[in-house]
Amino acid sequence: MGDAHADISKHVRAYIGVFVALAIATVVTVAASTVNFGGHWNMIVALVIALFKASLVAAIFMHLKWEKSVGIWWTLGICAIFFVALMSLPVLTSHDLPAESHQGTWDVLPAAAHGEAGHAKAAGH
Repeated sequence: MGDAHADISKHVRAYIGVFVALAIATVVTVAASTVNFGGHWNMIVALVIALFKASLVAAIFMHLKWEKSVGIWWTLGICAIFFVALMSLPVLTSHDLPAESHQGTWDVLPAAAHGEAGHAKAAGH
């Protein structure tokens, strides 16, 4: 019985440690959002902090730190590679458009369509 209590208290200490680390990382995230690192560095800093926080959650709360099965790690690795490939598709295809085409979001109309019908669409009519 004493062993079970020691094991539980070890996990509780890990959970509290992760909570404190996540709280500190959240403060760091907010502080980093106020600093201009220049160029794409703001996004890179935000993603590094998010990766650190996600790794803590996965390792401790999802018990991956204690996982011994190699199959789980292979599956996670393949999923990570697939995720990066899917997220990079829009970046890789953004330069495929002709020079005169307009690329924007669904609520931004091209300059050529700003006639009377274009204003009606933009106003939501």
